[in-house]
Amino acid sequence: MTPRTVTGRVYADRSAAGRALAEVLRDTDWVDPVVLGLARGGVPVAAEVAAELGAPLDVTVARKIGAPGRPEFGIGAVTAHGPVVVDEHSVRRLGMTPEDLDRAGARERREVLRRLDVYQGGRDPERLEGRDVIVVDDGLATGVTATAALRSLRQAGPRRLVFAAPVCAPQAASALHDEADRVVCVSEPPHFQAVGQWYGDFSQTTDDEVVALLDQYSGRTS
Repeated sequence: MTPRTVTGRVYADRSAAGRALAEVLRDTDWVDPVVLGLARGGVPVAAEVAAELGAPLDVTVARKIGAPGRPEFGIGAVTAHGPVVVDEHSVRRLGMTPEDLDRAGARERREVLRRLDVYQGGRDPERLEGRDVIVVDDGLATGVTATAALRSLRQAGPRRLVFAAPVCAPQAASALHDEADRVVCVSEPPHFQAVGQWYGDFSQTTDDEVVALLDQYSGRTS
């Protein structure tokens, strides 16, 4: 059901959100841009941006590390090869040890690698060095997964590293300026509680949907 009691912009679905985001991004003078959808939910949004910019679409994967017994509460995030990002305050409050984090991080990293193998299907990832890299997600809540993705991608030497989303929690967007060269949010509603609050249809994106979009917009042949 579409939310009726919140202020801010509400999107019908991720494709509609992607078109709104593309409108904001299209007037920038991009240099050899590549659009990376933050899997899984960011990929349908990123596909619309890639189509508008005439840029290739690729994927990046970061996995949230959930708190013990509360997997929905992210206390960190991990990518395939980048550093583990943790919320130090939450880790201390929960009394988690380095060994706890290592185990949780290793488990989530295995899932990252599995997803990348499925999504890439033997295709070489887009070259990022020297290019404008636009990382797109369906929304920004705590920023922990976005931070992990950006820190990992920074190692590839992009010319400019941009994070973009249709809706962002204001505090998270402000904090992310330390990680990205530019942060683009179509909407930063003051009463943000969750990303799904701002979508009519926020059903889970599947691996098959991600692969189909990459096939369509990256030019991959199978």
